[in-house]
Amino acid sequence: MSQKLLGDARLYALIAHVDSEFAAETHAAGCGCGGKLHRANYPRQSRGGPKDLGEEWGLRFSFCCANDGCRKRATPPSVRFLGRRVYLGAVVVLLSAMTLGVTAKRAAELGKLVGVDVRTLERWRRWWRETFPVSRVWKAAKARFAPAVETKRLPASLLDRFNATDEYGGLVAVLELLAPLTTTSNSRAEMINPYPQRRRLGMS
Repeated sequence: MSQKLLGDARLYALIAHVDSEFAAETHAAGCGCGGKLHRANYPRQSRGGPKDLGEEWGLRFSFCCANDGCRKRATPPSVRFLGRRVYLGAVVVLLSAMTLGVTAKRAAELGKLVGVDVRTLERWRRWWRETFPVSRVWKAAKARFAPAVETKRLPASLLDRFNATDEYGGLVAVLELLAPLTTTSNSRAEMINPYPQRRRLGMS
């Protein structure tokens, strides 16, 4: 696990690629009513990443049904964002893992790398300790890991499992595992896979 990842353009290129594929799959599937989907992106904050990220990092990919009698929104899962948090998903995962078990002073130093307040880091740690372990995503995924992933060390234990050969691919794999938590309007949100897109992206 390296803090250098937080500023590495290659990581963000991989993440953007996965989000674009999720969006393309959602668009191709169309609406449940049979209607076509039109692009209806909406603005999102994206703190913590490199300053030279493209404009798409300020947008959440989304679609809206073209049928007048439906107009239902379809928002694909995302690996760029993690729920409604203003910090990018990669930042949340990496900093949460890097501050696990360290002193308050060291946590504050790591947080300053991307401007994250210590209180925000603590909220993230509580989410990993208390909320994520009882989520439908983790309940469905954890049984597929052998040996079991140590819940008390999340997300570091997940990164350790996926990072064996590729730090970039490992982080993207963790973000993909979390992706179903980022939407409630897409059927893909129910597709849980603890070894997500790594082979498709050449990360095996």
